[in-house]
Amino acid sequence: MKSTKPPGEIIPISFDTQHHQQGFVHSIETGAAVDGPGMRFALFVSGCQFRCLYCHNPDTWKLHNGKSYTVEAVMTELKKYASFLRIAGGLTISGGEPLMQAHFVGEIFRRAKQELKLHTALDTQGFLAAHLDDAWFDNVDLVLLDIKHSDPVKYEALTSKPLQPTLDFAERLQKMGKPVWVRYVLIPGISDDFNDVEKLADYLKPMKNIERVEVLPFHKMGESKWAELGMKYELTDTKSPSMELVERVRDQFRQRGLFTC
Repeated sequence: MKSTKPPGEIIPISFDTQHHQQGFVHSIETGAAVDGPGMRFALFVSGCQFRCLYCHNPDTWKLHNGKSYTVEAVMTELKKYASFLRIAGGLTISGGEPLMQAHFVGEIFRRAKQELKLHTALDTQGFLAAHLDDAWFDNVDLVLLDIKHSDPVKYEALTSKPLQPTLDFAERLQKMGKPVWVRYVLIPGISDDFNDVEKLADYLKPMKNIERVEVLPFHKMGESKWAELGMKYELTDTKSPSMELVERVRDQFRQRGLFTC
């Protein structure tokens, strides 16, 4: 009998000795311009079950590589910029994989939305979303959804995880009417195949909640981190895509009526 248990797992809710809810944070960027609309307070949490070949932050994979923060400590930092962020952008929570710490992340979103009235964005690949009910996403205004490939075999070779949970989440977001920006990392020789891009573009075309598709050119900025962690970086010989290739892929999405950048 096939199991209906969702894939992966989110970590249990955690409290410090004063019973303050806590989690693990990799880093904070207070002027992020590429993580959602406008200028963002970007909170990068640690912990990820994926092992993407191109990951530029492999130091986020292990949960306890991050620094322990209480929700209150995050809110104290966020409040410093709230007046500006209400006008200029908002809060984005990324990772790692934020849904791995869904209790921690969800409480930050709740307070950011209800107390500070900020626009909120979640950057995720959606693999763990089946563990959460729809209400968890009520305090999320925008989902930055990473769809790393359209072919299930190639997707798993690239990420170490199956594709279907991400597609299931995409369809769930459509039913919820939740605004989505799809993110697609373009890697020569891996995710640039014309027919693979066509398949993804066709899949996204009927989804009216897709506000844009971001085609992100592959880079090797994280290669040094792999070396520091004693891990072999498999894409050393892979070059960044040419602008001609980037535009070809963007045009494939545009031909389906999808706004692309």
